[in-house]
Amino acid sequence: MGFMTDNVSRIHIPFHSALRMLGGYFRVRVLEQIRSISFILVYLLGFQILVLGTTPANALQLTLGIGMVVFGLMFFLEGLILGLMPLGEQVGVQLPQKAGVVLIALFGLLLGVGATFAEPAIASLRAAGLSVTPWDAPLLYWMLERAPGQLVAAIGGGVGVAVAFGMLRFYLGLPIKPFVYVLIPLLLLVSVYCALDENLVSILGLAWDAGAVTTGAVTVPLVLALGIGISRATGKQDRATAGFGVVMLASAFPVLGVMLLGIHLNQQAPRPQSEADFFSQENRKSAILWVGSEEGLTLLAFERGTETGRQALFPGEVSEPHTEQAPPVISPGLSLMPVIRTESGHAVRSVLPLTFLLLVVLMLWLRSRPRHGDEVALGVFFAWLGMSLLTSGIRLGLAPLGDEVGRPLPRLFRSVAREEGRLIFEPFDPDLVFSAVASDGRVDRFFYLQESAGVPRAVPFDPERFDPARMRYEHILKRPPLFGPELTLAGIALVLMFAFGLGYGSTLAEPALRALGRTVEELTVGTIRRVGVVRAVSLGVGVGLVIGVSRILYDLPMIWLLLPPYLCLLPLTFWSDEDFAAIAWDCGGVTTGSITVPLVLAMGLGIGSELKVIDGFGVLAMASAYPIISVLLYGLWMQRRQARSLMGTEGDVDHE
Repeated sequence: MGFMTDNVSRIHIPFHSALRMLGGYFRVRVLEQIRSISFILVYLLGFQILVLGTTPANALQLTLGIGMVVFGLMFFLEGLILGLMPLGEQVGVQLPQKAGVVLIALFGLLLGVGATFAEPAIASLRAAGLSVTPWDAPLLYWMLERAPGQLVAAIGGGVGVAVAFGMLRFYLGLPIKPFVYVLIPLLLLVSVYCALDENLVSILGLAWDAGAVTTGAVTVPLVLALGIGISRATGKQDRATAGFGVVMLASAFPVLGVMLLGIHLNQQAPRPQSEADFFSQENRKSAILWVGSEEGLTLLAFERGTETGRQALFPGEVSEPHTEQAPPVISPGLSLMPVIRTESGHAVRSVLPLTFLLLVVLMLWLRSRPRHGDEVALGVFFAWLGMSLLTSGIRLGLAPLGDEVGRPLPRLFRSVAREEGRLIFEPFDPDLVFSAVASDGRVDRFFYLQESAGVPRAVPFDPERFDPARMRYEHILKRPPLFGPELTLAGIALVLMFAFGLGYGSTLAEPALRALGRTVEELTVGTIRRVGVVRAVSLGVGVGLVIGVSRILYDLPMIWLLLPPYLCLLPLTFWSDEDFAAIAWDCGGVTTGSITVPLVLAMGLGIGSELKVIDGFGVLAMASAYPIISVLLYGLWMQRRQARSLMGTEGDVDHE
């Protein structure tokens, strides 16, 4: 086998030497991916074993999933470097030579919409709405359950408009700061308007989270490469980092798109009401219209409703109580091959359409051929293989592990046992009830309950729940607090500590962030180090998750959490260098990708379902805002250090 040089001469390398070279390269890349996910893996396992006192279920599936994540990350990043990014940069370089500003904007619009539909994290967004009810948040329920196509279209349209504006910015050589000064205040004003409406306030978290998940492993490298190519071709910006800033736009415009969709749909949406009123006979026609069918209404009452709603839906009848749990993000036992088939299909829909669009533009419109076409083809294959393995591994390994840790978290801060379901025994034999005498003379009555594992367990008997006429007994299932009634504040601190570590560790492993960090380091010739950018972003994500989880714990209004960081970002952007401003705002868009989203959603769903909050949205939005602050502060620190270094150098010259 051999490799081609620039002089089209062939260097022959013995087969065993080539294998040794490839093996060494392969080993380095695998170890790099292992290091990238080792922190979050050790952190989740350590927290589960040492703090929660449980061990992971399905250890074999977990091990297999983590191995797939490692190899998936390796192949996906190699595919980006070999295929998608060079192809995107080549299109970006040649596009301004053949097309005017209108056609460039149109191409950006199509590319942005296509990239949004390709992002795997978009599908995860609906998981955070599994506990949404149409009586508490009718507009939010409609957008997630009845009109998901309109929601995705609003998000995709926002990304398309953002990429179009980004291409125009690169073509015309415009700085990023004016876009920040106009777009962010506009988003905050629309958010305040939504916060003042009892229906629109429920979609604020969804809108800002939508902006967080649109810029993931597919969109970020592609739009970065295109922006770099167009900036180089036009020559209107001579800075190395002139191609940055479009990811920020692709995070902001979807927020506006979702809020505008909500304002439009709010004209026909009913007002929030009590559960009893929603399921009442007088509201039956309206409820069926909003839910979709009579069967859907009944299913909703038993899946997300309480006994109050079921009594209103079936007046005069006693509905069977059941164990109330929020549907899990990932089922504990997933079959390997169905998961791989599903995720491979998603990967095809993610990678191939965008590749096809770039090739059509390059070959049919620009009349050019891909440079190093064999490498591009291999890179596209690696990108597909890597995404298939990565998303399959997340479903099989990381997400179930995050779910196992996230769901018991509320037990850390609860001071009393929580009712989590009911069991009906009919008929119930009172002769099965026994008595026990305590040392103080108190008499407690109990009976033995057969567990699913076949081991009987003594449970207390409550005479008030026994109906002797029907020989019917209703037993309340309760989950005890993990550490007892005295550690509520300490438990909250543990939950917040877990949120910080989860955000920090999962961000370190994000492929989109690592691709951005590598691009920054290459373009700045090492002046801005990849490690520094990644660590600054990870620190910001950790802080953002702490604040986002606090919102769920204390049911804080979303607008209170949005205004402070973004109002703080405006002066920080003004003081920062243009290069760092563009990089920082782009970093805020790449933090919530294929690894962070399922882990954060598992944690938010676990806490939200335990506390009966309306939705688990808003956590991802905070995980996007605070990294921008941390990177801007890192940039200001770097500027100050470089200025001191230059002053010291000038002082040495003057002294000589």
